[in-house]
Formats: sequence, C-alpha cells, structure tokens
Amino acid sequence: MSRTSRPRRLAAGLSAAALACVSLAAATEASAATPDAAGPLMNYVVNTKATPGHVRKAEDAVKDAGGTVLTSYRQFGVVVAQSTNPNFRTDIRATHNGREVQSVGATRTAAVSEGPGGLNSIDDAEATPVLDPREGEQWDMVQIKADQAHAVTDGSRSVLVGINDSGVDDTHPDLAPNFDAADSVNCVNNGVPDTTTGAWRPTTSSHGTHVAGTVAAARNGVGIVGVAPGVRIASVKVVNDDGFIYPEYSICGIVWAAQHNMAVTNHSYFIDPFEFWCKDNGDQGAVQEAVRRAYAWASDEGTLSVAAAGNSNYDLSNKTTDRNSPNDTTPVTRTINNDCLDMPTELPGVITVASTTQARAKSSFSNFGLNKIDVAAPGSSILSTLPGNRYGLASGTSMASPHVTGVAALMKSTHPWWGPRDIERALHQEADDTACPTTPDPRCTGTTTNNAFYGEGIADALDAVTP
Repeated sequence: MSRTSRPRRLAAGLSAAALACVSLAAATEASAATPDAAGPLMNYVVNTKATPGHVRKAEDAVKDAGGTVLTSYRQFGVVVAQSTNPNFRTDIRATHNGREVQSVGATRTAAVSEGPGGLNSIDDAEATPVLDPREGEQWDMVQIKADQAHAVTDGSRSVLVGINDSGVDDTHPDLAPNFDAADSVNCVNNGVPDTTTGAWRPTTSSHGTHVAGTVAAARNGVGIVGVAPGVRIASVKVVNDDGFIYPEYSICGIVWAAQHNMAVTNHSYFIDPFEFWCKDNGDQGAVQEAVRRAYAWASDEGTLSVAAAGNSNYDLSNKTTDRNSPNDTTPVTRTINNDCLDMPTELPGVITVASTTQARAKSSFSNFGLNKIDVAAPGSSILSTLPGNRYGLASGTSMASPHVTGVAALMKSTHPWWGPRDIERALHQEADDTACPTTPDPRCTGTTTNNAFYGEGIADALDAVTP
C-alpha cells in the first residue's frame, strides 16, 4: 500500500549521518524507571544460532530475564519474547544462557497494545456502488497485458498466493471462489498465529480486500477480474486494528506463508514503527537481522515475496533523513544512510515494485531509486474489491505491488517447477523496458533497460504465460 493508501504505512523513508540511527533501545531505556520497577509491556526479538539447542537456551535466557516466550523460529534462530522488565536487554545477556544471545531488540517504542501474549494507517479506498461487470474499466490490466494473458491462462488452482495485509473479506462474491480459508491466519496477537475461523478477516481497513481483488478477483461474471483469476488466495493478517505492522507480525506472516506452501506473497506495507530500520547495535539492528532471516528462510522454502516500494516520492538509493519514525510514539528527525532499510521491500530477494499512472508515467507518490526498484506496475486510481460486496478506487504502490504478485502467480502456474529466483529473473527479463521521461528529470538515473523510476520496466503478464 502506499502511504497514500496506508499499509504501505506504508513507506516514507529518508537517510543518514549526524544523529546516526536513533535505536529503539535508546528510546526504551530512557523511559525505564528504576532497576527493580516494572516497566511497560514490550515485545522483543532475540537472535541466536539457528539450531534447536541454541534456540532452547535463548528461550531459557528469556525466562531467566523475566520475559515470556511468545514464539520461536528454530529454522532461522529467532525468538519473539515479551517482558515488563525495563532492563530486559541487559538482563538477558547476564543470565546463564546469555552467551547464546547474538542480539536483542525491542520491536516497537510504544507499549504493547494487544496486551500479554496470549494499519499502519491505511487510507480506505473510495467506495463506488456495485453495478454490472466492470472489467472494461480496468485500464491497469491492459497496461500489463493481463487481458491478453487471460486468453492463454487464468492461472492454476495449484498456486496459492498469500495476501499479507489487513485481512481479506472472503464473503465478497469476486473473492469467495478463490479463497482458501484453511490456509488463512491472523498474526496480530503478538505475532502468534491465530487460526480461529474469521480471525483473518478485516476489522478496520479495506486495504487487504482491495489488494486481493487485484491479484485474483474471479472470472465469474461479476465485478472485475484479477491478474491471475484462476489461482487461490489466502489471508495472512499482519495489520492490527490501529494500523500497525510490527516486526513480529510480519515474521509470523512470512513464516506461515512458507509453511503453507504459498508460492507468492504480497506485502503492501512497511514494518513499523520505523520507516527505515538501521543496522545499529541496538534494537533496530536486531530487528533488521531477525526479519532478514525470516524472509531468507521463506525464500529458501520456495516462497517469493513481492512488496510495495512506498509512497514518499523518496530516493531509496540515496537515504539522508527520516522525520517520521518512530510512528507509534513521538517521531524524531534523524540522519540515516543506505544501511537503513525500508522493510520488507529492501530485503534481499524481495521484489520491489514502483507505481505508474495510466499514461505509463511514474506516479507522483512512488518511491524510486537506481538498483532499488525491480519493476513497475499500475498504482494510480486502481479499481478493485472492497468489503461488503463493494468496489472502489485506490492509489499507492500498495496497488502496484499486487499486479506484480499476480504476474508472478501466472509464471508459477505455467512453470510449476520454478522457484523464487527463477520467477525473479523472469520478472526482470520479461518486463517492458520503459525509458525515463522525455523531459529530463535528474532523479531518473540509469538507462532505458534499468532506471530509477521503472527498474527493469513495466511488468508484462502476457510474456509471463507465453514461451
């Protein structure tokens, strides 16, 4: 989603130097009371070696430091913990098993709102009444040649796509035929999977339902048609009712997706509360490492992640300042550099998608950056599904990303033996080269085949399904 359409809380970003990176550790420790006093309820990631034995010892260290283990990922050595101990980061290292801890960091600057373990703000789309089939209004499908691709295939039922977002309305008539409830989940309770029926539905945001329609609205004689109307979709809810996507939510979501054999996942958000997580020696560095491990593991398991580039009209290849973080307490202006990442879109192996207009120009809000953008896709005034059997328009890189997710799903459908890196290469090779504006724009650096605005070009669904 774009900041315009909130999850891509969507992404604003900035860059580097004097204040260095203000870490969550600094913010949290400053508010700690006395060594013996209880502090606010906080969540942490604890990084250790990726073996069952090391993870067990890290779990013991959490308990010895007065914390509770919420969930553990032995596959890549990350423990998500919770504690009211204001000295948790220090105390965990002082425990008998503290040597097992490689790094530890708070996942937010505000106290945990969901309570003991147990949207970024998203702009709702402008609703329009349901009339008759509206495929003719979908200029976006024409731009990426999805209309032509559908003459070849609508996609395979064997391909499952994860909508990692604010929830999906599975009762919508354009989504119900393709919805997979058995593989859907809610991850916003401290990052612990909740499979209660309907827990993965939207509660305060239409964002995820809009994204889902672009990926796979069914070809059923009603409303619109998605890029890959023949594939299945699952809701992986990672946005809480306040609009935040905390690290533990995102980690839970991507691990769930990989464990449930989702070939492609869409991430139209940035992970809160930092628009850019810096590689420091405190909270941000620990969180960046934990999230990196999770997405790398999912990729190794066969899940490709596609993410929105963000809606701050910001050069991701030249970061200098961040004025918007942390967004769950009080933002401070800080100097940052290119080691500070907008996650998950800037993680290795994640497909970063910029937004285009109907005229094939860069959308005014879209982030950009040479060798940062993989491909571009339509993201301005996109018609898609909304909760309650509605349809509406929304804009943002949040709307661009699901077009590429749909193209990737078509690729997987026609090449079922392909893995994430195969699909990534094909997305690059088959995108339509798009040159920088004819009126010179100094921000658009690079060549026609690879530049800061469009990356490798505008995604091409037709090439995705033809030899």
